[in-house]
Amino acid sequence: MEAALPLDQMTIDEKLRALERIWADLCRVEMAVPSPLWHRDVLQAREARLLNDQEQFTNWEEAKKRIRDFVK
Repeated sequence: MEAALPLDQMTIDEKLRALERIWADLCRVEMAVPSPLWHRDVLQAREARLLNDQEQFTNWEEAKKRIRDFVK
């Protein structure tokens, strides 16, 4: 089945809500969207950098501020 959405007529908000509904539906079944192997590799590399003090966490409030400042 092909679902046709009038993307050229939809607002950004409508498109984002459609994406959220699709993602929520995909997430109903945990393995419906398997994680690719490279995700594991990236997570392992990040964990190794964290354990070797080459990486640090940023608290959520600071991360949001940095993201907002970046997109300005």
